[in-house]
Amino acid sequence: MSGVKQASLKRLALIVGAVALALTILPVMKGALVLRMHEGDALHLSDIVLRMAMLDQVPHLDFMTPIGILAVWPIAFFAKLGFGLGHAFFAAQALVAAVLFGPVLWVARSRFPRDLALLYALYVMLLCLSLVHGEAKVLTSVSMHYNRWAWALAYIALPLAIMQPLGRGRSLPEGALIGFAMAGLVLIKVTYFAALLPAILAGLVLRRAWGSLVAGLLAGLAVAALVTLAFGIDFWLAYMRDLLAVATSETRSQPGLSFQENATAPPYLLASLAALGLVVLLRQAGRMTEGLAMLLLLPGVIYITYQNWGNDPQWLVLAGLMAFALRPTDGRTNALGWQLGGALAICGVVLLSLASPSAFNLMASPIAAIKAKPHGEVPMVRKRSVDDDLLVDPDRLVGVRLAIRGDAPGQPYEAYAEMAKAKPAPDEDDEDQQDDEPVLLNGEELPACEVNSGHYAVFDLMAKDLTAAGYAGQSILVGDLFTSLWLFGDFKAVEGAAPWYYSGTPGVAAADHIVLLQCAFARDRRNAMIKALAEDGWQLEEERRTETYILLRPIKDQPSGDG
Repeated sequence: MSGVKQASLKRLALIVGAVALALTILPVMKGALVLRMHEGDALHLSDIVLRMAMLDQVPHLDFMTPIGILAVWPIAFFAKLGFGLGHAFFAAQALVAAVLFGPVLWVARSRFPRDLALLYALYVMLLCLSLVHGEAKVLTSVSMHYNRWAWALAYIALPLAIMQPLGRGRSLPEGALIGFAMAGLVLIKVTYFAALLPAILAGLVLRRAWGSLVAGLLAGLAVAALVTLAFGIDFWLAYMRDLLAVATSETRSQPGLSFQENATAPPYLLASLAALGLVVLLRQAGRMTEGLAMLLLLPGVIYITYQNWGNDPQWLVLAGLMAFALRPTDGRTNALGWQLGGALAICGVVLLSLASPSAFNLMASPIAAIKAKPHGEVPMVRKRSVDDDLLVDPDRLVGVRLAIRGDAPGQPYEAYAEMAKAKPAPDEDDEDQQDDEPVLLNGEELPACEVNSGHYAVFDLMAKDLTAAGYAGQSILVGDLFTSLWLFGDFKAVEGAAPWYYSGTPGVAAADHIVLLQCAFARDRRNAMIKALAEDGWQLEEERRTETYILLRPIKDQPSGDG
C-alpha cells in the first residue's frame, strides 16, 4: 500500500473512530438510559436479558422468541458482569461498533472513493450506536435495536459481494467477512439473511468471485458449528419452531403496512422508482452485475422494511452511496442522450434525500439523550438494584390509561355495536376487526378494554396481590402480550414462556397457574391464548378473581381409554 493510501486510511480511521467514540460516550455521561417511547419493547428486552443474565437461560431452548440469540447476547453479557440494564445496553452497542470497526473500514476503502468512504463508514457506526430505531421522532428508544445491528452487517456484506474492489481484491478475507456477516444475520434476525441472500449470491457468482464464495460458505459453516457445539442441534430446531410460530401467528401477520404498500404507498413510491431507475442506469452504464444484483436486492430490502415496525427503509443510504460510487467516468450516454454519470448522481441524490429524515434522527439520538431534561424518571424494572439506570417517565410507566370500547356489552353505546359491524367484510390483515370477535373464558366474555400505558403499575399491583394471597415462589404465566410477572416479585420465570407472546401455548405445561388480565395489554394476544388453550385441550379452573385479573389453574384433558 502506498504512503498516500496509508495516510488516507489513517485519516478515515481517526475521523470515524472519533465520531464513534463520541456517540458512545455522550449517552453514558447522562448516567442512565432514559427512554421516551416504546416502554413495552423495553420491558420485553429486559425480560430476555435478565433471563439470560440471571437464570442462564438460552433463547429458543428455554423461552420462546423469534429474535436470534446474537440480538441480545451482547447486552446479557454485560448485565451478567454486573452492569445495570441501561449501561449494559450502552456497552453492548460499543462492543458491536468495535467488532465491526475494522470490517467497515475495509469496505469503505475497498469499495467507495474518497468522501463516499467516509459517509459510508459514519453511517454504519450510526446504525451500531444510535438510540432510536429510525423514523423522524427525536425520542430515545431501545426498540428494535437488533434491526439496526442487522442493517450494519448487511452494509458490510452487500458492497463486498456486489461491487468490484477499487484496487486489488482480497477474495478470501472478503469472502470470510461476507460469511461471518450473513451468519450474524441468521443469529440476529433470520429475515435479513433470507431476503439478502439472492443478491449476495448473484453478486459473487456474476463477478466470478469463487474464492469469496467458498470462504463465505466455510465461515458461515464455522459459525454454525460453534453454535451447535455450544447449544446442541436442538437449538436450531427450537429456533425454527419459534420462527414458524410467528410466521403462522394470526396476531402478527405484519407489524405495519403491507408488502405492496411498502413499495407503492405515497411515502415509499418515489424510493421504489428511484431504486428501479438505479437498476436501469447501472445496466446502461455497463454495470451489468451490479444492476442485476440490485434488481434482486430490491424485493428483499422492501420485504425487510415490511417486516419491521415503523417500515423504515434503512437500505436507502446504501443504495444512494452505490449510485454515486458506480458512476462511469468516461462521459457515456444512454439512448435518450442522458449523461449517465450525471443521471446516476441525480438518482443518488434522490435516494439519500429520502433517507435523510431517518439518518438525521439516528445521528441526533445520542445528543438528544444527553440533552433531555429530567422529569423525575423512575426505573423500568427493579428485579436487581443495579437496574436503576434504565429510566422511564413515571406518567408513562405507572400512569395507567385504559382504552375501553364504549359499545361493548354493558357500556352506554351498546345499541350501536351492531351498526358498527354492518360494513364490508374486512381484509384478512384487518386485525382490529378480527379482534372484535368474542372469545369466551369458561363461557364468559372478558371486558373489551386494553392497557395503553402503566405496565409497571399493572404488574406491580398484581404481584403484590398474588404475594399477599400466598402465591409467591410459584410459576405464574401471564396469558397476554407481556409475560414478565417474574420481574416484579418473588415468582419463577416460566420455563418455555414467550416474553413477547405471538401464538400457541408456550410455557403452559411448565406453569403452576395462568393469570388473565381483565383489561388486557393486548386483547388479540389474550384472546389468542384463550383459543389456543382450548384447542390444545387445556381446562382452566378459576382460583382467584380481582378487579384487575383472573387466576386460573391449567389442567390438561386426559384422553379417554378404550373402555
